[in-house]
Amino acid sequence: MSETETHSVTVNGEHRRVASGTTIAGLVGELGLDPARVAVERNLAIVPRSTLAQMLVEDGDDYEIVHFVGGG
Repeated sequence: MSETETHSVTVNGEHRRVASGTTIAGLVGELGLDPARVAVERNLAIVPRSTLAQMLVEDGDDYEIVHFVGGG
């Protein structure tokens, strides 16, 4: 596996390529979101927020990411 290898994933229905070795928290960061304020579903399974920084993005993964917005 080279450092320039990428994985093909789907995020909220849109195709995207991410560098190999990217964690789910890194993917969330690339999207401009705060990992502490999202809910992530990976391949139809909820990913515990406490594990986002440890779990690597895999080729072919399908993500649904919901960002919580506060306000009033």
